[in-house]
Amino acid sequence: MSDDEEVARVLHHLVEPPRPCSYLDDRDAQLEIRVMDDVTVQELDALLSRGWRRFGPVYFRPACQSCGECVTLRIDVGSFAPSKSQRRAAKNAARLRRVVGAPIVDDERLALYHRWHAQREATRGWDPSEIDPERYATDFAFPHPAAREVAFRDPDDGDRLVGLGIFDETERAMSAVYFFWDPERAPASLGVANVVTLVAEAREKALPHVYLGYRVLGCASLVYKAKYLPHELLVGRPALGEPPEWKRQAR
Repeated sequence: MSDDEEVARVLHHLVEPPRPCSYLDDRDAQLEIRVMDDVTVQELDALLSRGWRRFGPVYFRPACQSCGECVTLRIDVGSFAPSKSQRRAAKNAARLRRVVGAPIVDDERLALYHRWHAQREATRGWDPSEIDPERYATDFAFPHPAAREVAFRDPDDGDRLVGLGIFDETERAMSAVYFFWDPERAPASLGVANVVTLVAEAREKALPHVYLGYRVLGCASLVYKAKYLPHELLVGRPALGEPPEWKRQAR
């Protein structure tokens, strides 16, 4: 998994059978899934650099046989230059109080998630999500040394929670995992502002990359990732222990 001695315990490993793709209507999808415990920050970094993502103890990446549209994308922190619209999003969010800490579970966060998801169901036809405290704890607050939460609070609205991001921080990168916001009270493009501020924080810490997960050009929910320039795209699906190859995209 890395050049260091492996300490992670693989509890379960499978490649799921083909199923209808959630991103592209005319495709089938498969994931390679590993349920693991005791994954170190160094091992997580090695996984991220080979296209893996993490939700709680579940690590996954595409394993589709007939499609390669899900391409892992990471921002080149040192040379990233926000666009005019990205700068505007960050300016809109500048008045908010940004708090970074360990992920937690409470009624405030669950209510925010439910408001956001209900809006996505109405506008994008998403399936309902009945996330409860146990599921939230597993997906977003599972104990891991790399796990972080960034909360955006509005001091002009009673310090109301208006946006929340989950990300991982390793010794060489940050990885944006999930972001949700209040559809009625959050400033415009708060999700964009979250990425821009993550890149700024990574630059302050001399971390070379911010991972954004999978770019899918044909999916409205994921195509936005290509707008963060310059970025790098992972070539193929390198095996653990195989050196990954990344190609730079400047425009």
